Amino acid sequence: MYQSKDFVSQGKKDHVYLLKKLLYDLKQSLRQWYKRFNIFMLRHGYFMSDYDSCVYFRNLLDDLFMYLLL
Repeated sequence: MYQSKDFVSQGKKDHVYLLKKLLYDLKQSLRQWYKRFNIFMLRHGYFMSDYDSCVYFRNLLDDLFMYLLL
């Protein structure tokens, strides 16, 4: 890693930023991703299965269904 061109600390060119929290380190990141995905699917006409929260379905025609397994 290198310091950004806009912010170079004089005399400390070998120092770089230390990220304290990454998105993937957060305990709630997967929950937030699933919440956003769920809202997206519901807005596009899919329904969540009552038996499994990872299964979405949509009725295309009278007897034709589309299933999405997450």
